[in-house]
Amino acid sequence: MPHQSDRLVLAHISVAFAGFAVAAVMGAGQMLLRSPLRAPYESAEAYFISVTAHGTLMAYVLPTLFTMGFGYFVAVTTLDRPLPSNRAAWAGFWIAVIGVVMSAVPIFLGKASVLYTFYPPLVGSVFYYVGLLLIVIGSWVWVALMILAMTGWKRDHPGEPVPLAMFATVANAMLWLWTTAGVGTELVFQIIPAALGWTDTIDVGLSRTLFSWTLHAIVYFWLIPAYIAFYTIAPRAAGGLLYSDTMGRISFILFLLYSLPVGMHHLFMDPEHGQGFKFLQMMLTALVTVPTLLTIFTVSASMEIAGRLRGGTGIFGWIPALPWEKPMMLATGLSAIMLGFGGFGGLVNMSYGMNAMVHNTSFVTAHFHLIFGGSVVIMYFAITYEIWPKLLGRLPIAVWPMRLQLWLWFVGIIVTTFPWHALGLFGQPRRVASFDYSNPAIAFWGPWTLVSTVGGAIMLAGALLFIWNIATLFRGSRLVDRRMVYASAVHPPIRVPKALNGFAMWNGVVAFLMLAAYGYPIAQFFILDTKPALVHRVDRGE
Repeated sequence: MPHQSDRLVLAHISVAFAGFAVAAVMGAGQMLLRSPLRAPYESAEAYFISVTAHGTLMAYVLPTLFTMGFGYFVAVTTLDRPLPSNRAAWAGFWIAVIGVVMSAVPIFLGKASVLYTFYPPLVGSVFYYVGLLLIVIGSWVWVALMILAMTGWKRDHPGEPVPLAMFATVANAMLWLWTTAGVGTELVFQIIPAALGWTDTIDVGLSRTLFSWTLHAIVYFWLIPAYIAFYTIAPRAAGGLLYSDTMGRISFILFLLYSLPVGMHHLFMDPEHGQGFKFLQMMLTALVTVPTLLTIFTVSASMEIAGRLRGGTGIFGWIPALPWEKPMMLATGLSAIMLGFGGFGGLVNMSYGMNAMVHNTSFVTAHFHLIFGGSVVIMYFAITYEIWPKLLGRLPIAVWPMRLQLWLWFVGIIVTTFPWHALGLFGQPRRVASFDYSNPAIAFWGPWTLVSTVGGAIMLAGALLFIWNIATLFRGSRLVDRRMVYASAVHPPIRVPKALNGFAMWNGVVAFLMLAAYGYPIAQFFILDTKPALVHRVDRGE
């Protein structure tokens, strides 16, 4: 791997986890603020600053910068050639970094406490929104480079299948381009003009609909790097082979198709959309389970191959035979457990009737923390432990601190989110700064909240240990062979159908699905007589 690319990947991942470290502290602080315990800086203002900072850093900065860095790593190591333009990649990085700083400053000054979800009429400082827009623009440079890297390689290798990890990375780049169109349109044409004071009113229904375009697909953008590791790194770490390369290609294409036209299930309780479109998007949301189930089957089969190659026998004897002492193997197992629990919560959220029971409660918070904070972020840790030695050219001096850190994170997530599920079913609302636990009606929430606060403290310990690990652990002997080796398939593909080796046709299918799912729901705001709401400027106290 060229040294220029080393520095590029290191820069992206370092910024991503610097943001993560701050977000972890803010997250633990929020839990303390909502608990029956006394907390420093206890105020509603501190809570909403903390929520906005935590959400912005965890939802936008960490996954975007990490995915960009990991994508560059995959492109260089799978295609075995330099990036199309290292200079453009650095330009995209610095645009994103400027965006991070520009959005962070107003948050910590208390001028952008809008909860990071772009739901007007609350509007914060224009610098917050322009900063986030710059992060997206920086990531679009990455999208362009990933597409150029794949098309250039295909031109020089006619008929050959694109390596699976690169194919999945480009699928994610396509997904990101589609999904950011919604929030980008909302920012440029609605929120930024309102933040600049150019308009006093805003069409809230249109804003929420445009944000829903982005809101759910972005989760799969976060998720796909973890899935790339499931398919192309974990089987090799386990000492086996990938059960099916074709199954992987189909799964990533289905994620591209099914994850986009589904965001309206976040608007089930909103009155501006008809039941027909809500039902359509609920059914499309259900289809997202298909690539997930394909992945569970394929990865399980791959692990069984590895376990049996290592001497495992019987129906389940291959499971203990797997090398659980390896961080990648351990993280894959723990991630799968959290994905199972989080996926169950997702089925509740996508179902119209059950969604009404848990809408805007702590159950929702529990679900997305299990999926993203749990199953996804633990794989970000494992991927970093895997590629960090290759980037630094140094072996780790010990492996047990990595295993300890992964277990801390897993236990912390479970202890945090299980009580949240119960509290959500009891009716505890999310995004409320504090509760009066002396009120007999909600006094029983107190012990559940205390347990989740302990879980938050364990997560914070896991987060800080991760930062310590990557900062100090890789000082071992020099790594001579820095090549990245991905898992080979049981039957390595020699030729694959054109539809499984590119995205031209699938982008056409996505366009059709998005038109069917969002065409009228967006057009209605320009056809019907809708009533805009007055803008509330939190940066001016209006």
